[in-house]
Amino acid sequence: MKYVIASDIHGSAYYCRLLKQRYLEEHAQKLILLGDLLYHGARNALPKEYSTLDCAAILNSIKEELLCVKGNCDSEVDTLVLEFPIDANYCLLPWGGRTLVLTHGHHMPAMLKKGDVLINGHFHVPAFEERENYTYINCGSVSIPKENSPHSYLVFEDGALLWKDVETGNIFRGEVL
Repeated sequence: MKYVIASDIHGSAYYCRLLKQRYLEEHAQKLILLGDLLYHGARNALPKEYSTLDCAAILNSIKEELLCVKGNCDSEVDTLVLEFPIDANYCLLPWGGRTLVLTHGHHMPAMLKKGDVLINGHFHVPAFEERENYTYINCGSVSIPKENSPHSYLVFEDGALLWKDVETGNIFRGEVL
């Protein structure tokens, strides 16, 4: 299975359109969104082309393609304009005898066991780290990257991880699980 994994759109219609375009170009089975879809958050500046309604319309147009978890900036009122669920705090996907634990990142899931793979957003910085009991992966941020990282998304296929720039589609980092 091939997945595109992204987080932290924060209501940017500009970057949301680009993410949809990149997802369609990737021909992946699902676009997994790790939260913070519409609201920019109190600590962030407004992202480029900030429009929660435009962003909702873009995402609703591919609602059958989405698997989403809730971020710290997502709220119940967002469900009034989104036509797909965003209420789950995490998602578990089996892969190669391991479990991919997908979450936003503002709450650490307690169920991690040795060999699991934790994938999140929230911190807006792409990362890959082998930790004591699990592998930690951050997909970065679609619209508000931090620490001079690019506007990014992650492609996961057959254990290969490719971080790509959402503006160009170019790979800027690769790892293997």
